[in-house]
Amino acid sequence: MCGARVASKEQQLIDLLKPVVEALGFEFWGIEYIAQGNNSVLRVFIDGEKGIHVDDCALVSRQISGIMDVEDPITSEYNLEVSSPGVDRPLFTLEHYKRYVGEFVDVKLRYAFEGRRKFKGKLVGIEDDEDIVVHVDDHEYLLPIDAIDKASLIFQDHKGK
Repeated sequence: MCGARVASKEQQLIDLLKPVVEALGFEFWGIEYIAQGNNSVLRVFIDGEKGIHVDDCALVSRQISGIMDVEDPITSEYNLEVSSPGVDRPLFTLEHYKRYVGEFVDVKLRYAFEGRRKFKGKLVGIEDDEDIVVHVDDHEYLLPIDAIDKASLIFQDHKGK
């Protein structure tokens, strides 16, 4: 769910769920929707200024369940998971990339770019709000945000540095 290319079902879910999460005082971080027949999964990631606790996830889950039951945007059975994005958080939006310039990222593209699909390196910048710049093995790659299938932070222990 990266960049401007978001599947219509995911965008429908974002439009439905983001206001619910924000009304409860949390940051709507993003979603992952994996459609697999009766084993589909809807993951909703939330964040907060003081972090996220199990009780926060339970509260958001109850509210989302109620809305999902009424609006019924997923007609088949699915599992709802609500959690913090964690330290190796997925990056979904341009704002996420901007927030984490200078951090290490793991990026997987939808298609090969310069002979590869996977890039692990330092996020060094954003170009024209359309591309991210990732430094990998002494080379900088300009990766189109719309080509990103998945991206996440790579946890770096900064203690003592």
